[in-house]
Amino acid sequence: MSTIIYPSPIFGPVHSRRLGLSLGINLMPADGKVCTFDCIYCECGFNASHRPKLPRPTREEVATRLHETLTAMAERGERPDVLTFAGNGEPTAHPDFAGIIADTIRLRDRLAPSAKVSVLSNATMLHRKEVREALLLVDNNIQKLDTVDIDYIRLIDRPVSPAYNVEDVIAHLKAFDGHVIIQSMFMKGVIDNGDCDNTGDRYVLPWLEAVKAIRPREVMIYTIDRETPDPRLRKATPEELNLIRDRVVREGIPCTASY
Repeated sequence: MSTIIYPSPIFGPVHSRRLGLSLGINLMPADGKVCTFDCIYCECGFNASHRPKLPRPTREEVATRLHETLTAMAERGERPDVLTFAGNGEPTAHPDFAGIIADTIRLRDRLAPSAKVSVLSNATMLHRKEVREALLLVDNNIQKLDTVDIDYIRLIDRPVSPAYNVEDVIAHLKAFDGHVIIQSMFMKGVIDNGDCDNTGDRYVLPWLEAVKAIRPREVMIYTIDRETPDPRLRKATPEELNLIRDRVVREGIPCTASY
């Protein structure tokens, strides 16, 4: 089993399947993983397998390193398509997330004005007002919603907090009033006697109803692309993803499928 632990606070740029040339911003420690989910498909591995010893980068460290990197890229004639908050865990869990977003937008406007600011989030911190307000400022507010079935969520996404409530998450996603992109993983396999296949009507139809209620700007569906911590997981087929994509599109919501 191979896993990816990203440098911190800046990594890349890398070519993203969905976002283009992406300069990564990792708000978690550089030597391990800190996340409010413990997804069985996470390319960074399980939380318990990668306990960090280093602290999170500070707001000042993030701004300094981002300034240095964007300046160096500009001198080489490189222009990122997107500045993406991702990495070794949930970026919105950083205590200075809102301030870091403000710094990033300021630096983007000065050094890479054509770049979009994107946040890849699992939606677990949307109960924080300052997080929601910061996400309204970014270009691509990308929030995870793999399913609305709580048993499946606890089997696959494995929220760390026992207080996790998917209905609350959906309510917060609706409150963005369209300034949100929903990102959903579809896959197959069996783990701990539980079926991981969420490509059928049992899971897709309730998920689609939630998507219709949220009315996001876009939906991104995808499947496993890299080695996962649990080897029993399998990719959804292009045909399965296309069927789900087409259902979303028929509701008047743009949707892309990445295989």
